[in-house]
Amino acid sequence: MSGGARQAALSALRLGGIAVLAVALLAGVHHLARGPIAEAERQAALQALALVMPADRYDNDLLADRVQVRAPAWLGLDAASVHRARLAGRANGLVLEANAPDGYAGDIRLLVGVDAEGRVLGVRVTEHRETPGLGDGVEPRRSNWIARFAGRSLGDPPADRWAVRRDGGDFDQFAGATVTPRAVVNAVRRTLQFVRRHGPALMAAESGATLRFDDAPEPGTGTERDTR
Repeated sequence: MSGGARQAALSALRLGGIAVLAVALLAGVHHLARGPIAEAERQAALQALALVMPADRYDNDLLADRVQVRAPAWLGLDAASVHRARLAGRANGLVLEANAPDGYAGDIRLLVGVDAEGRVLGVRVTEHRETPGLGDGVEPRRSNWIARFAGRSLGDPPADRWAVRRDGGDFDQFAGATVTPRAVVNAVRRTLQFVRRHGPALMAAESGATLRFDDAPEPGTGTERDTR
């Protein structure tokens, strides 16, 4: 082998060694960071759940004790997670992912916490595209409107009052914006109806199971007009 070819081969070997070392270092960094990243994600998920399910309501692992639900007519999602709260081994509530598909700008994603008696513990919007200054009143940083669901149930207000005031119900709409609060009120009502009908099955299923419900909620009282 000529001197030039030998030098080229040595250079290639050195570059290959550097590449292998770089890959090994990256793999090591990823391995070391994986644990802290997973824990940070877990804590963020627990903080989100705590907004609708107070920590004193459960003593189980809320993230692990969950099922997947396919009930689009009820929850507005093809697939939704439902977390089960238990206290001293007894069923004590649910946290459900839900969606209001009829927001002014499209989907409004929700977390809804419900206690064992069917009362709302909390509702939070997790994603939306509503108009700033109008529909974004569903965000706690913009108003306290979303907090008014806490303590409500299907009997409080009565079924025919689960609507915004413009539709004859008990829930305020926003100034200049009715579609957004109407969509959220209807989604929360459907979620409570779902829990009332299927709550026992949700609590009894094995953790990690996927449940399918092909039935549909009762017709709502709110109109579906696409107007402000």
